Amino acid sequence: MPEENNNLAQTALVDPPAKKPEAETPPERTGPAGSMIELVGTKGQNIKMLAVGEVVEGTILSKGKNEVYIDIPGYGLGVVRGRELFDDEKVLSNMQVNDEVYASVVELENRDGNVELSFRQAGHERIWSALAELVDKRLPVETKITDANKGGLMVEINNVAGFLPVSQLAPEHYPRVEEGDKSKILSALQQYIGTTMIVRVITADPEEEKLIVSERAALEEKLKEKFSELAVGKEVEGTVTGIVDFGIFIKFGQDLEGLVHISELAWQRIDDPRNLFKVGDKVKAKIISLDNNRVSLSIKRLTRDPWEDAIKKYTVGQTVSGKVTKLMPFGAFVELDDEIHGLAHVGELTGTKEEEEKEKLTEGKEYEFKIISIEPEEHRLGLSRKALTEPEATTEEPKDQNTDESKKEVVEDSKVKQTNEKPEENIDSDTTASPKE
Repeated sequence: MPEENNNLAQTALVDPPAKKPEAETPPERTGPAGSMIELVGTKGQNIKMLAVGEVVEGTILSKGKNEVYIDIPGYGLGVVRGRELFDDEKVLSNMQVNDEVYASVVELENRDGNVELSFRQAGHERIWSALAELVDKRLPVETKITDANKGGLMVEINNVAGFLPVSQLAPEHYPRVEEGDKSKILSALQQYIGTTMIVRVITADPEEEKLIVSERAALEEKLKEKFSELAVGKEVEGTVTGIVDFGIFIKFGQDLEGLVHISELAWQRIDDPRNLFKVGDKVKAKIISLDNNRVSLSIKRLTRDPWEDAIKKYTVGQTVSGKVTKLMPFGAFVELDDEIHGLAHVGELTGTKEEEEKEKLTEGKEYEFKIISIEPEEHRLGLSRKALTEPEATTEEPKDQNTDESKKEVVEDSKVKQTNEKPEENIDSDTTASPKE
């Protein structure tokens, strides 16, 4: 083999010299020019003035464990490092090179000539900006219930804790609790922890970090459509879904719910709605009010008002027998019949303290009363125990002595006149006699 070829073969077998490892350096700087000459001489360079606190948009050039380099168009290179990286761990882990991101300016230029940025601060502004957009656009959003207290439910949207007040719950989630017992309200609300609800953000205040949501508002559009089919005076049929001290709730139509106040359950006085209804009862009612997506119903208005006939059955001064249904500090409620109840005011129960001690009324017992007033239009009937023993006022008019005396004087005057006057026939006879003479 020729000597030249030999040398070539040997050369090919020798490993090339290893290159020295290069130090890790940040991406090439594309930012502010090093001098005014560079700046002026750079054709097409867009000058952008930044301010601390400003949120900028950029592209991720590189991502390391403790720092992320970002290209800020029109300005240069920015870096996010240390604690400023941590906004949302999930979001951070999903960031990739070439992703468009937002960051807040912390320092205009660090010792390396780069802009110091923060995901943490920008994240706060970005999140509240997104929440404000939800308020403006009135968009519904799904949220998870994280906790409950006596006033409502705790939620979380965009990693911000929010509050859903009891008053803003949809009818199906509203706690129907006897006597407004707060411990029972809390117990009813706790069953929703871990579930999800569709709500609408109604308040997003970044300064006070206040986030308020409403489930009722999220259903507003649907409710408007359903409400368009309703009208005051329309009769509906539904099912009793809840009973509270102040009335009953009825579900009817297309998942609508209305309240029948205790005063609209029956024409007579009702002390406890549970005495008349139970959950699951099928009932009919009349719509009496539609206000702010709330339906007010009445059951009693489906029947004739018995008070219209009260004046035919009862009269003032009539003695009646009635059962005491309720004793109150101001008097006693008395049932005269199934439909008409009256009130005996405390001042009409007895006369003296001795009588009061003798005649203490007992609930459930019947007593005699006298009717002292009837107001059918106001559904009022006044009763009295005291009037039973009082003498009835006389209805005869007193004689007027002056009138009698004046009549006597008139009679006497007429007698005197009759005595003094001459009869007409005597006058005529005198006149006719004179010519004969």
